Amino acid sequence: MSPQGPPRIVILAGGYGGAKLSHGVALASATRVARAEAPVELSVIVNTGDDLGLHGLSISPDLDTVMYTLAGLANDETGWGLRDETWSTSKMLGRYGADTWFGLGDQDMATHVRRTQLLREGLRLTEVTAELTRRLGVTARLLPMTDDEVRTEIRTPDGWLEFQDYFVRRGQRDTVLEIRRRGIEAARPTPEALAAVAVADLIVIAPSNPFVSVGNILAVPGLHAAIAATPAPIVAVSPVVGGRALRGPADRMLESLGGTASATGVVEHYREHDPGLIDTFVLDRIDADEAAHLREAGVAVDVLDTVMRSYADRERLATEILKANLAD
Repeated sequence: MSPQGPPRIVILAGGYGGAKLSHGVALASATRVARAEAPVELSVIVNTGDDLGLHGLSISPDLDTVMYTLAGLANDETGWGLRDETWSTSKMLGRYGADTWFGLGDQDMATHVRRTQLLREGLRLTEVTAELTRRLGVTARLLPMTDDEVRTEIRTPDGWLEFQDYFVRRGQRDTVLEIRRRGIEAARPTPEALAAVAVADLIVIAPSNPFVSVGNILAVPGLHAAIAATPAPIVAVSPVVGGRALRGPADRMLESLGGTASATGVVEHYREHDPGLIDTFVLDRIDADEAAHLREAGVAVDVLDTVMRSYADRERLATEILKANLAD
């Protein structure tokens, strides 16, 4: 723990899984304050490779999912968008013949309008995100992985698809044969993301897709190296429980890209790209029988209840991770 202040936690996050764990840390921080303990200083580095332009607007789905969740506004039933949303604008766009396959509710549309306006005024995406989160009362720092444009593309048996075409329009039905990130070579991590990593007391890789969420973050030139160089412990939480992804196509991607759909498969994926990146891997109790094999392979393992069905589950998991990995 930093002698200068509260423990500084950095989470690498995609959408729903990253949002829930980030919310758990925020809840744990509030509980610490209520017990007269030091709060947690939370920074969330968020995947922006899934961003898109639609209706002339700049849309950042993962940033918005994390932001809405931390603001207490998220639709917990769908895992995306806002609670009590309405759809008048989307319906009218449909009447005008516009594509409406990517759902944008009326409140959500306001976020994209304001983001686009601020970007056109010359603000960086990091600065825009800071302004949006401030207005919604979010105290955690949400940090895009880069201010530069990166677009994930998926190769399927039908050819290359933009990520949101694969993920939303086609419902993740296509077999993923290859992933590429257009613009990644020229992208740079933001000063804010690098600064957060440099002073972190703990870095947590959320239970997000290791290929197109966490993988995008680690692919930003310079960011992976900064994360790997930090003296802070790095803990990864498995997004696969009982052989299945809790949400999204991570399990199918593991299989189609040459791995196995299991917690062990997630570890092997991370170790293949950087054997020394992760200090501790957290898997669910359902997969406890994999722990011995992983430990024999030199992986430090914590076995916890990782499925976050409720706010209490989010806080419990976050608290257990903090307790196990922060110095007193």
